[in-house]
Amino acid sequence: MPAAAARAGSSMEDLAIMASAAVIGSLTIPGRPEQVSAARSFVAKAIGLEEPATDVAVLLTSETVTNAVLHSNSRRAGGRVTITVVEVGGGVRIEVADEGSRLSAPVVKGDGCVTGGHGLHLVQTLSDQWGYVREELSTTVWFWLVRDRDPRLRYLA
Repeated sequence: MPAAAARAGSSMEDLAIMASAAVIGSLTIPGRPEQVSAARSFVAKAIGLEEPATDVAVLLTSETVTNAVLHSNSRRAGGRVTITVVEVGGGVRIEVADEGSRLSAPVVKGDGCVTGGHGLHLVQTLSDQWGYVREELSTTVWFWLVRDRDPRLRYLA
């Protein structure tokens, strides 16, 4: 079953999980399409090539960073996108923060007949959890993958 964008849970449980979080690394890149490959390389190195979830993490990072550089104010001159990798709750959380947009919010497009715009559908389908936070001057899209389990195999069981 696809992961939901929001998860019900107790705030104490969430606080306990976040208290055990460790930032593995963070990278800020210019908000340009040619910088997406730098984000992919960063995530692969941060998580480790031997980790089963790395391929999916790199794919989902590519999709979320591409959305940021195409649809947010980060695409403007001097714009930036920050990618943060956090080890938390037996998994890895990737956060992609951009400079927001007044015109659009993250939207999952599940219609296979429409060309383009399926990045968040992949995030929803392949991640164990995902979501986003919109603020006045920024949007952060995040996803979480369980460590030591290949997310590509989740539908074969």
